[in-house]
Amino acid sequence: MALHIHGAWILLFVLPGLVTAAAINHEDYPADEGDQTSSNDNLIFDDYRGKGCVDDSGFVYKLGERFFPGHSNCPCVCTEDGPVCDQPECPKIHPKCTKVEHNGCCPECKEVKNFCEYHGKNYKILEEFKPSPCEWCRCEPSNEVHCVVADCAVPECVNPVYEPEQCCPVCKNGPNCFAGTTIIPAGIEVKVDDCNICHCHNGDWWKPAQCSKRECQGKQAL
Repeated sequence: MALHIHGAWILLFVLPGLVTAAAINHEDYPADEGDQTSSNDNLIFDDYRGKGCVDDSGFVYKLGERFFPGHSNCPCVCTEDGPVCDQPECPKIHPKCTKVEHNGCCPECKEVKNFCEYHGKNYKILEEFKPSPCEWCRCEPSNEVHCVVADCAVPECVNPVYEPEQCCPVCKNGPNCFAGTTIIPAGIEVKVDDCNICHCHNGDWWKPAQCSKRECQGKQAL
């Protein structure tokens, strides 16, 4: 009888050990709260809906507080429904604006073009200039250049020349015309050879000279 009881006690001492070894399994027990936090890479933020507003950097604003979200220059007001931001209709920038600032909610023109650009040079408003001997130009308030080109008259000679800083060609030797290949002055009759006397058309200097044959001196000598 004593042996039987002793064997029973042995079983009682052995069985708990077996049960404990089989029951200890990490998959059956949830991890500690600290282990859950360390194993989860996603950060959990507090819910500020109805209590405040959070910007892009995670900064929290109180209800009614004014702030600028992100890189925006337009302010927002924190409300229970979330940020309410200004979206004004910005005025158009002048097309000739040369300096624009973006410090405010709307871009602002600080400097308007007040000059004209012509052939790589700048001219003041209402400034007059001559880019070439035949051109007269002015810088208009509209920043545009208006030019007038001289209309030269037809020269009264067949060999006009262009002088420096002069627009139109000039006849340095006066009016003339061609008699064949010879240039003769206008206003007089010119004996171009032994048989022909020529003169220029009056006013039509580009036309060949009018010539008339006279008795040739060579025949008289015979």
